[in-house]
Parts: sequence; structure tokens; C-alpha cells
Amino acid sequence: MGKAVSDFEFYVLRLGKTTLRAAHVLGVMGGAGGFLFGLESELWRHWWILAMSSGCLLLAWEIWRSPMWLVQLKGACTIGKIILLALCYPFPALAPWFFSFIALLSVFIAHGPSQFRHYSLWHRKVLRGKEIKG
Repeated sequence: MGKAVSDFEFYVLRLGKTTLRAAHVLGVMGGAGGFLFGLESELWRHWWILAMSSGCLLLAWEIWRSPMWLVQLKGACTIGKIILLALCYPFPALAPWFFSFIALLSVFIAHGPSQFRHYSLWHRKVLRGKEIKG
């Protein structure tokens, strides 16, 4: 499984991930209005870049921490959110619906029961275990 992290390492990793999450939420908030209401991109582009870059870093963090994340509902739903976001560009009339569904899905994944988040689509069971990297 790998070596256990020290208390200091744990708090540094935890603070790093929390900082990335905060940046991601801030970027999504800043970009959402422009994205949903068709404002000129110059008004919200920097927020969108923050949301996308922090989101990519969070995705990489989760895969680094546990590659099983990809087959758990929390990972599969994140990949689904990325696909829905990509569909906003070829189908701009549906973008507000896709974006709203992404936001709702995010809440259910972040705050849902652990049995839901940790359920593996591949293994057809809840995968638990000590994840030591953050």
C-alpha cells in the first residue's frame, strides 16, 4: 500500500487540496454568469481559466491518490461532468441545462453518502481502504 504519511505531511496535503477546491469553486462562480448568460468572454475568461486549471489539477490529484477513483462513482461522475461541459460548445442552446446538471451532480457527489461516492462501477461494490496520499 505504501508508507503512511506523517501528521505534518497529511495537513500539508489536506491544505493543498482544500486550496485547490476553493480556487475551483471561485473560478466556477466567476465564470458561471458569463458562461450561462452569454456575456463577452473578456469579462469572465480569467475566472474560467481558474476553474478549468484547478479542476484539471484536482482530477490529477485524485488519480494520483487512488487510480481506483476513476471506476468509483465520484470519478465516473467527474468524467461525465467534463463530457457534459464539452457538449456545451457544439450545443450552446443546451449549455444552461448541461451546466445546471453539472452543478447539481457536483453537490450530490460531494455531499452524498460514502457508499454512493465510493461505489465501483467496475467491481460492482463499494471500494474502501486507507488512501494515504491526501
